[in-house]
Amino acid sequence: MRLLHTSDWHLGRSFHRENLLDAQAAFLDHLVDTVREREVDVVLVAGDLYDRALPPVDAVRLFDRALGRIRDTGARAVLIAGNHDSMARLSFATDLIDAAGVHLRSTLDGVGAPIVIEDAHGPVAFYGLPYLEPEIARHHWGLTGRGHTAVLGHAMDLVRADLADRPGTRSVVLSHAFVAGGEASDSERDISVGGASHVPASIYDGVDYTALGHLHGRQTITPSVRYSGTPLAYSFSEEHHRKGYWLVDLDADGLGGVEFVDAPVPRPLARIRGRIDDLLADPRWERYADHWLQVTLTDARRPAQPMDRLRERFPHALVLEFAPEGGAPATRPVAAPVAGRAERAVIGDFVEWARGLPATPEERALVDTAVEEVRLREGLR
Repeated sequence: MRLLHTSDWHLGRSFHRENLLDAQAAFLDHLVDTVREREVDVVLVAGDLYDRALPPVDAVRLFDRALGRIRDTGARAVLIAGNHDSMARLSFATDLIDAAGVHLRSTLDGVGAPIVIEDAHGPVAFYGLPYLEPEIARHHWGLTGRGHTAVLGHAMDLVRADLADRPGTRSVVLSHAFVAGGEASDSERDISVGGASHVPASIYDGVDYTALGHLHGRQTITPSVRYSGTPLAYSFSEEHHRKGYWLVDLDADGLGGVEFVDAPVPRPLARIRGRIDDLLADPRWERYADHWLQVTLTDARRPAQPMDRLRERFPHALVLEFAPEGGAPATRPVAAPVAGRAERAVIGDFVEWARGLPATPEERALVDTAVEEVRLREGLR
């Protein structure tokens, strides 16, 4: 049996105000093509299907089309809710879509009850463990222990108890959690409870493969416990990630082999730093002209209109930061009194304080125009 392990689609998410829906659609096109061409039997999606509990309509439509196209290939699909998803909304009509071969698990009641799919070697039991909010799960199951390890440990005890009654059955677990040894990025939502968010990888002992979601970089915790990561980069901390999904083969004895398939990259991203004149003139920066960029300027004084100037060479610059060489200059308090002073003078003091340079003649003229317009409007009230 061949599985495709993906997770953390975050449909509806943007990247620093860049709409990613077209890029997410291109990823799903690639995934469906891979399912068909590589003869995938079951697609596993390990949580965070959407980016928020109430997703935009376009994201819901994209998700709906993706599930239909996966089923059109003849593959089955097993999906779980992540910490970004609404468990209640995703549980709507699950009994009906189960009959279509799409198995969405987003409630605690179904933990430990598998979806069983047969191949030439016999049955494979798929256990969907949606994101387990520790306090909700603890009260639901009447547990005394607290935290992620306690509730996930109980969920896996339910899985192993069910497996004990299925001798010779191979097993796959889908889980949305932060497993110890995994490396986080800047784009995951914090799920720590009392300062603890990790669970040990040993919690998944006894199953043939564990398809993890939550962390956004692909990672191999153990040969049979893996994160697929996100299909797209959702923060600049992911600039060196390889995005895609795992193809997992199960043979008669369990895990047979694993292969990573790269997904299409809509636009590369990078973090660059330097003085603005160097970034705009030096030919070595030209290779970043088509990248999404986080730019850190190291000029001793903050230049005027930096983003406008940078975008003349780097049209896809998205984030601008300042880190003056030699460290930030000492903060200068604005000590001049405001009462009784002309608006132009107050604004001029602020510009010089913030930038370290006085306003230019053009900027002063713009301020004069703005002040006169405000006075005119006040006079008409």
